[in-house]
Amino acid sequence: FRLVGPKIYTETDHCIKSGDVNKDALEVIFRLKSAGHTAYLVGGGVRDLLLKKQPKDFDISTSARPEQIKELFGRRCLLIGQRFRLAHVRMGNHVLEVSTFRAGDADSSSLIVRDNRWGTPEEDVLRRDFTMNALFYDPTTHTILDYVGGYQDIHDRLLRSIGDPHLRFKQDPVRMIRLLKFRARFNFHVDAKCEHAMHTCQEEILKSAPARVLEEVFKMLESGYSANFFLLLSKSNFLEILFPCFHHFFCGKDKNIAFSYLNAIDEIHHKYDMVLDRAELLAGLVFPILEQELIALTEHRQMTLSYGDIVHLSHSLLRGITTSSFAHFPKKIVAITHYILTTQYRLTPQSGKPRFASRFSSPQDFRLALNFLNIRSQVNPELQEIYLSWKKAHHSS
Repeated sequence: FRLVGPKIYTETDHCIKSGDVNKDALEVIFRLKSAGHTAYLVGGGVRDLLLKKQPKDFDISTSARPEQIKELFGRRCLLIGQRFRLAHVRMGNHVLEVSTFRAGDADSSSLIVRDNRWGTPEEDVLRRDFTMNALFYDPTTHTILDYVGGYQDIHDRLLRSIGDPHLRFKQDPVRMIRLLKFRARFNFHVDAKCEHAMHTCQEEILKSAPARVLEEVFKMLESGYSANFFLLLSKSNFLEILFPCFHHFFCGKDKNIAFSYLNAIDEIHHKYDMVLDRAELLAGLVFPILEQELIALTEHRQMTLSYGDIVHLSHSLLRGITTSSFAHFPKKIVAITHYILTTQYRLTPQSGKPRFASRFSSPQDFRLALNFLNIRSQVNPELQEIYLSWKKAHHSS
C-alpha cells in the first residue's frame, strides 16, 4: 500500500448515525478534540456499525500521547502495557481503549516485539492487520476516512491484509488466528494472497506469545461463533499445532459430539446474550473427551468406574491437555474446570439416582457446574429434567 490520502465517505454514503456510537466514546473523542488533538473511532467498532451489528468495543485512536491522555482524564485514565502502550479511560460503566497513532515498518519481516513509535493517522493505518479494521470514523464531521480500501472490502465481504500478507503474518503471527476469527464471525471470503500466506507461514504461529493466542481462543469461545472457529482451526491445521489433544478429538470419530457442545455454547450466547465463565468454556472442550474416555474404560473393565476413578481420569486428562498445548491454561481456570467436570458425575451419577439433598463445598463453583449441566442438557435433552430438579433444589437450599 502506498497512500495518497484517504477516501472520504459522508453520512449519506455510510448511514452511520452519531446515536449509533456509544455516548461515552463520543465524549472522549470530543474532549480530545477540544484539547487540540486528532481523535477518531477506529477498528472493529466502525466495521461492526457498517455491518449493522452492535459493536462490542468502541476503540479510539488519537494523536495525543499516553501521558497527555492521562493528563486530560486524570484519575479516570489508567496507562497500561509495555509492548503496546495505551490508555484505558473509564466513563460511567464503560472502559474505553484509547491508543496513540503508531508508526511501523510495514515492509519488515521481523517479529514485532514493541510497538510504541508514535506516528500519523496514515502511518497508523499501515500497521493494522486487515483493511476492514483500518477505517476511521470522525463523529464531528460524520465522515469515514479510508486509506486502504476497507470500506469497499466490507461491502464485498472480503478479508484482505494491509500490505504483503507473508510479511504481515511474520511480523505478528497471531494475525493468522485473527483471520480465522473474522472469517468465522462474518463469513467473509479470504483474499487469495492471504489464504496462500496463511498456509506457508503456519509454523510462524509458534513464535507468538502463548497468552495472546489463548486470549483469541477464549474470545471466540465467548463470541457465539466458536463452532465455526474450531472448524476453521481444524481445517487449517492450526488446531493440531496449538492444541493437539483437541485436534485428535475434533478430527476423530467423535467429532460430532465435540462440535455439539460448541454449538450448545454458541446457542446460549446468542439466545441469552450472556458470556459463560471461562472454566465452563474449557469444560465444554474437555467434557466430551472425558465422557468418551470413561465409556471406553468402562467397556474395557466391564464394570462401572468409581467416583475416585473419574476424579483421577479428569485430573490426568487436564494435565495432558495443558502440558501438550502451545498455550497453557491458567491454573485457576484448570482447577475450576476440574471441579466442573467431576461434579457432573455427582449431578448425574453413572449408577443410581442423583442425591438432590447433597451439599457442595463451594456454592460459586457449584453454580458453574450446574450451568454446565444445562449445556449438557442442550446436547442431550434427556438431561433436561435432571437439570431442572437440581436447579430447583439449589435455589431452595
